[in-house]
Amino acid sequence: MGQTIACANQKGGVGKTTTVVNLAAYLALAGDRVLVVDIDPQGNATSGFGIERSRLEATLYDVILGETPLAEVILPTAVEGCWIVPASVSLAGAEVELASVDQRERRLSRVLKGASADYDYVLLDCPPSLGLLTVNALTAADSVLIPTQCEFYALEGLSQLIATLNLVRDNLNPALEIKGVVLTMYDARTNLSADVAAEVRSHLGDAVFETIVPRSVRLSEAPSFGLPIALYQADSRGAIAYAELARELRARGSTTNGPGSGGDDIPRAALETTTPIREAAVAGRQA
Repeated sequence: MGQTIACANQKGGVGKTTTVVNLAAYLALAGDRVLVVDIDPQGNATSGFGIERSRLEATLYDVILGETPLAEVILPTAVEGCWIVPASVSLAGAEVELASVDQRERRLSRVLKGASADYDYVLLDCPPSLGLLTVNALTAADSVLIPTQCEFYALEGLSQLIATLNLVRDNLNPALEIKGVVLTMYDARTNLSADVAAEVRSHLGDAVFETIVPRSVRLSEAPSFGLPIALYQADSRGAIAYAELARELRARGSTTNGPGSGGDDIPRAALETTTPIREAAVAGRQA
Protein backbone atom coordinates (compact mmCIF):
# COMPACT_ATOMS: atom_id res chain seq x y z
CA MET A 1 0.00 0.00 0.00
CA GLY A 2 1.23 3.48 -0.85
CA GLN A 3 1.27 6.54 1.36
CA THR A 4 -1.17 9.43 1.10
CA ILE A 5 0.53 12.62 2.27
CA ALA A 6 -1.19 16.00 2.58
CA CYS A 7 1.10 18.99 2.09
CA ALA A 8 -0.55 21.62 4.25
CA ASN A 9 -0.04 24.99 5.87
CA GLN A 10 -2.77 27.60 6.09
CA LYS A 11 -0.22 30.37 5.55
CA GLY A 12 0.23 31.22 1.89
CA GLY A 13 3.58 31.56 0.18
CA VAL A 14 5.45 28.98 2.25
CA GLY A 15 6.27 26.66 -0.64
CA LYS A 16 3.50 24.04 -0.48
CA THR A 17 2.99 23.72 -4.22
CA THR A 18 6.69 24.07 -4.97
CA THR A 19 7.34 21.25 -2.52
CA VAL A 20 4.61 18.99 -3.92
CA VAL A 21 5.59 19.45 -7.57
CA ASN A 22 9.32 19.01 -7.07
CA LEU A 23 9.09 16.28 -4.46
CA ALA A 24 6.72 14.34 -6.73
CA ALA A 25 9.14 14.71 -9.64
CA TYR A 26 12.14 13.41 -7.70
CA LEU A 27 10.18 10.54 -6.17
CA ALA A 28 9.09 9.51 -9.66
CA LEU A 29 12.62 9.83 -11.00
CA ALA A 30 13.71 7.51 -8.20
CA GLY A 31 11.34 4.86 -9.52
CA ASP A 32 8.19 5.47 -7.47
CA ARG A 33 4.70 5.80 -8.93
CA VAL A 34 3.37 9.16 -7.79
CA LEU A 35 -0.05 10.78 -8.01
CA VAL A 36 -0.38 14.50 -7.30
CA VAL A 37 -3.86 15.69 -6.34
CA ASP A 38 -4.29 19.44 -6.78
CA ILE A 39 -6.80 20.53 -4.14
CA ASP A 40 -6.07 24.25 -4.46
CA PRO A 41 -8.60 26.22 -6.59
CA GLN A 42 -5.67 28.34 -7.80
CA GLY A 43 -4.46 25.22 -9.61
CA ASN A 44 -0.78 26.08 -9.27
CA ALA A 45 0.34 22.45 -9.09
CA THR A 46 -1.60 21.85 -12.31
CA SER A 47 0.08 24.71 -14.17
CA GLY A 48 3.39 23.83 -12.53
CA PHE A 49 3.35 20.64 -14.59
CA GLY A 50 2.57 22.58 -17.76
CA ILE A 51 -1.14 21.75 -17.93
CA GLU A 52 -3.42 24.53 -19.18
CA ARG A 53 -6.35 24.72 -16.79
CA SER A 54 -8.61 26.49 -19.29
CA ARG A 55 -8.53 23.48 -21.63
CA LEU A 56 -9.52 20.89 -19.05
CA GLU A 57 -12.86 19.21 -19.58
CA ALA A 58 -13.01 17.80 -16.05
CA THR A 59 -11.06 18.39 -12.85
CA LEU A 60 -11.08 17.37 -9.20
CA TYR A 61 -14.18 19.55 -8.78
CA ASP A 62 -16.21 17.19 -10.97
CA VAL A 63 -14.85 14.17 -9.12
CA ILE A 64 -15.65 15.51 -5.65
CA LEU A 65 -19.20 16.34 -6.69
CA GLY A 66 -19.61 12.78 -7.94
CA GLU A 67 -20.06 13.67 -11.59
CA THR A 68 -16.86 12.07 -12.93
CA PRO A 69 -14.83 8.99 -11.89
CA LEU A 70 -11.33 9.73 -10.59
CA ALA A 71 -9.68 7.64 -13.31
CA GLU A 72 -11.12 9.88 -16.03
CA VAL A 73 -9.38 13.04 -14.83
CA ILE A 74 -5.90 11.66 -14.06
CA LEU A 75 -3.36 13.10 -16.48
CA PRO A 76 0.29 12.18 -17.15
CA THR A 77 3.00 14.78 -16.52
CA ALA A 78 6.33 15.40 -18.21
CA VAL A 79 7.94 13.20 -15.57
CA GLU A 80 7.63 9.50 -16.23
CA GLY A 81 5.94 7.77 -13.32
CA CYS A 82 4.15 10.92 -12.14
CA TRP A 83 0.47 11.70 -12.75
CA ILE A 84 -1.81 14.51 -11.60
CA VAL A 85 -5.46 15.10 -10.76
CA PRO A 86 -5.82 18.71 -11.96
CA ALA A 87 -7.73 21.57 -10.39
CA SER A 88 -9.36 24.72 -11.70
CA VAL A 89 -10.96 27.79 -10.17
CA SER A 90 -14.31 25.98 -10.15
CA LEU A 91 -13.03 24.02 -7.16
CA ALA A 92 -13.58 27.16 -5.07
CA GLY A 93 -17.30 26.56 -5.38
CA ALA A 94 -17.01 23.08 -3.92
CA GLU A 95 -16.84 24.39 -0.35
CA VAL A 96 -20.19 26.15 -0.82
CA GLU A 97 -21.83 23.27 -2.67
CA LEU A 98 -20.70 20.71 -0.12
CA ALA A 99 -21.75 22.79 2.90
CA SER A 100 -25.07 20.99 3.27
CA VAL A 101 -23.87 17.55 2.13
CA ASP A 102 -23.72 14.75 4.66
CA GLN A 103 -20.19 13.58 5.52
CA ARG A 104 -18.79 16.49 3.51
CA GLU A 105 -15.41 16.22 5.26
CA ARG A 106 -14.96 12.71 3.83
CA ARG A 107 -15.74 13.33 0.16
CA LEU A 108 -12.09 13.33 -0.88
CA SER A 109 -11.35 10.27 1.24
CA ARG A 110 -14.06 8.35 -0.61
CA VAL A 111 -12.82 9.59 -3.98
CA LEU A 112 -9.26 8.48 -3.27
CA LYS A 113 -10.22 5.16 -1.75
CA GLY A 114 -8.11 2.53 -3.43
CA ALA A 115 -5.74 5.00 -5.11
CA SER A 116 -2.95 4.18 -2.69
CA ALA A 117 -2.96 0.64 -4.05
CA ASP A 118 -1.94 1.94 -7.50
CA TYR A 119 0.68 4.45 -6.38
CA ASP A 120 3.63 4.52 -4.00
CA TYR A 121 2.84 8.11 -3.03
CA VAL A 122 -0.32 10.20 -3.31
CA LEU A 123 0.60 13.83 -2.62
CA LEU A 124 -2.24 16.24 -1.80
CA ASP A 125 -1.52 19.92 -2.51
CA CYS A 126 -3.76 21.84 -0.09
CA PRO A 127 -4.98 25.43 -0.43
CA PRO A 128 -3.58 28.12 1.90
CA SER A 129 -6.45 27.94 4.37
CA LEU A 130 -7.98 25.67 6.98
CA GLY A 131 -11.30 25.44 5.16
CA LEU A 132 -13.33 22.45 4.03
CA LEU A 133 -10.95 21.47 1.22
CA THR A 134 -7.97 21.27 3.58
CA VAL A 135 -10.02 19.38 6.17
CA ASN A 136 -10.97 16.92 3.41
CA ALA A 137 -7.29 16.44 2.59
CA LEU A 138 -6.33 15.89 6.23
CA THR A 139 -9.16 13.41 6.63
CA ALA A 140 -8.06 11.48 3.54
CA ALA A 141 -4.33 11.48 4.36
CA ASP A 142 -2.18 9.04 6.28
CA SER A 143 0.16 11.85 7.26
CA VAL A 144 0.84 15.53 6.75
CA LEU A 145 3.95 17.24 5.41
CA ILE A 146 4.31 20.82 6.64
CA PRO A 147 6.41 23.30 4.64
CA THR A 148 7.39 26.19 6.89
CA GLN A 149 8.93 29.40 5.65
CA CYS A 150 11.89 30.64 7.65
CA GLU A 151 10.24 33.75 9.09
CA PHE A 152 8.56 34.43 12.43
CA TYR A 153 5.02 34.77 11.10
CA ALA A 154 5.42 31.19 9.92
CA LEU A 155 5.91 30.11 13.53
CA GLU A 156 2.48 31.48 14.42
CA GLY A 157 0.98 29.71 11.42
CA LEU A 158 2.62 26.48 12.49
CA SER A 159 1.05 26.68 15.94
CA GLN A 160 -2.41 27.16 14.40
CA LEU A 161 -1.90 24.23 12.06
CA ILE A 162 -0.86 21.89 14.85
CA ALA A 163 -4.01 22.87 16.75
CA THR A 164 -6.09 22.04 13.66
CA LEU A 165 -4.32 18.69 13.24
CA ASN A 166 -5.27 17.81 16.80
CA LEU A 167 -8.91 18.65 16.06
CA VAL A 168 -8.88 16.50 12.92
CA ARG A 169 -7.36 13.63 14.90
CA ASP A 170 -9.98 13.95 17.60
CA ASN A 171 -12.98 14.13 15.29
CA LEU A 172 -12.23 12.80 11.81
CA ASN A 173 -8.97 10.95 11.35
CA PRO A 174 -7.42 9.46 14.51
CA ALA A 175 -4.66 7.82 12.45
CA LEU A 176 -3.38 11.11 10.99
CA GLU A 177 0.32 11.48 11.68
CA ILE A 178 2.94 14.12 10.99
CA LYS A 179 5.35 13.06 8.28
CA GLY A 180 7.59 16.01 9.04
CA VAL A 181 8.25 19.72 8.79
CA VAL A 182 10.21 21.10 5.83
CA LEU A 183 12.04 24.41 6.27
CA THR A 184 11.70 26.44 3.06
CA MET A 185 12.88 29.75 1.61
CA TYR A 186 15.97 29.69 3.79
CA ASP A 187 18.25 32.67 3.27
CA ALA A 188 21.70 31.89 4.61
CA ARG A 189 22.63 35.59 4.46
CA THR A 190 20.27 36.52 7.29
CA ASN A 191 20.24 35.74 10.99
CA LEU A 192 16.44 35.60 10.84
CA SER A 193 16.35 32.39 8.81
CA ALA A 194 18.84 30.73 11.15
CA ASP A 195 16.87 31.86 14.23
CA VAL A 196 13.56 30.54 12.89
CA ALA A 197 15.11 27.24 11.86
CA ALA A 198 16.61 26.87 15.34
CA GLU A 199 13.26 27.63 17.02
CA VAL A 200 11.37 25.11 14.89
CA ARG A 201 13.96 22.41 15.54
CA SER A 202 13.95 23.26 19.24
CA HIS A 203 10.21 22.69 19.58
CA LEU A 204 9.61 19.93 17.03
CA GLY A 205 12.85 17.96 17.28
CA ASP A 206 13.51 15.18 14.80
CA ALA A 207 10.19 15.76 13.05
CA VAL A 208 11.97 18.53 11.12
CA PHE A 209 13.67 17.24 7.99
CA GLU A 210 17.42 17.73 7.84
CA THR A 211 17.11 19.06 4.30
CA ILE A 212 16.53 22.81 4.11
CA VAL A 213 15.18 24.34 0.90
CA PRO A 214 16.94 27.64 0.09
CA ARG A 215 15.52 30.67 -1.62
CA SER A 216 16.16 30.09 -5.31
CA VAL A 217 15.43 32.11 -8.42
CA ARG A 218 15.43 28.91 -10.47
CA LEU A 219 12.71 27.39 -8.28
CA SER A 220 10.60 30.49 -8.93
CA GLU A 221 11.24 30.39 -12.67
CA ALA A 222 10.49 26.71 -13.27
CA PRO A 223 6.65 26.94 -13.00
CA SER A 224 6.54 29.58 -15.76
CA PHE A 225 7.97 26.91 -18.06
CA GLY A 226 5.55 24.28 -16.78
CA LEU A 227 8.37 22.11 -15.48
CA PRO A 228 9.55 20.82 -12.11
CA ILE A 229 13.04 21.96 -11.20
CA ALA A 230 14.44 18.50 -12.02
CA LEU A 231 13.64 19.07 -15.71
CA TYR A 232 14.30 22.81 -15.71
CA GLN A 233 17.69 23.13 -14.05
CA ALA A 234 18.77 20.03 -12.21
CA ASP A 235 22.08 21.50 -11.04
CA SER A 236 20.55 24.48 -9.22
CA ARG A 237 20.59 24.79 -5.43
CA GLY A 238 16.83 24.33 -5.24
CA ALA A 239 16.98 21.19 -7.36
CA ILE A 240 19.71 19.69 -5.21
CA ALA A 241 17.66 20.45 -2.08
CA TYR A 242 14.50 18.77 -3.36
CA ALA A 243 16.46 15.77 -4.58
CA GLU A 244 17.85 15.43 -1.05
CA LEU A 245 14.40 15.89 0.46
CA ALA A 246 13.01 13.10 -1.73
CA ARG A 247 15.83 10.80 -0.61
CA GLU A 248 15.18 11.69 3.02
CA LEU A 249 11.44 11.11 2.66
CA ARG A 250 12.02 7.72 1.04
CA ALA A 251 14.49 6.80 3.78
CA ARG A 252 11.85 7.51 6.39
CA GLY A 253 9.63 5.01 4.62
CA SER A 254 6.30 4.56 6.34
CA THR A 255 7.68 5.90 9.61
CA THR A 256 5.80 9.00 10.63
CA ASN A 257 5.48 11.07 13.74
CA GLY A 258 2.61 11.38 16.13
CA PRO A 259 0.08 9.07 17.75
CA GLY A 260 0.32 5.57 16.44
CA SER A 261 3.81 5.85 14.99
CA GLY A 262 6.74 3.71 15.96
CA GLY A 263 8.47 6.70 17.52
CA ASP A 264 7.32 9.97 18.97
CA ASP A 265 9.80 12.36 17.40
CA ILE A 266 7.62 15.40 18.00
CA PRO A 267 7.67 16.21 21.70
CA ARG A 268 4.27 15.52 23.23
CA ALA A 269 4.15 19.05 24.63
CA ALA A 270 4.44 20.46 21.13
CA LEU A 271 1.53 18.32 19.95
CA GLU A 272 -0.70 19.01 22.92
CA THR A 273 -0.14 22.74 23.18
CA THR A 274 0.95 25.39 20.72
CA THR A 275 2.02 27.85 23.43
CA PRO A 276 5.82 27.34 23.16
CA ILE A 277 5.77 27.94 19.40
CA ARG A 278 3.47 30.94 19.71
CA GLU A 279 5.64 32.47 22.42
CA ALA A 280 8.71 31.98 20.26
CA ALA A 281 6.99 33.81 17.41
CA VAL A 282 5.99 36.71 19.64
CA ALA A 283 9.46 36.95 21.14
CA GLY A 284 10.93 37.01 17.65
CA ARG A 285 8.75 39.94 16.56
CA GLN A 286 9.60 41.89 19.71
CA ALA A 287 13.33 41.33 19.34
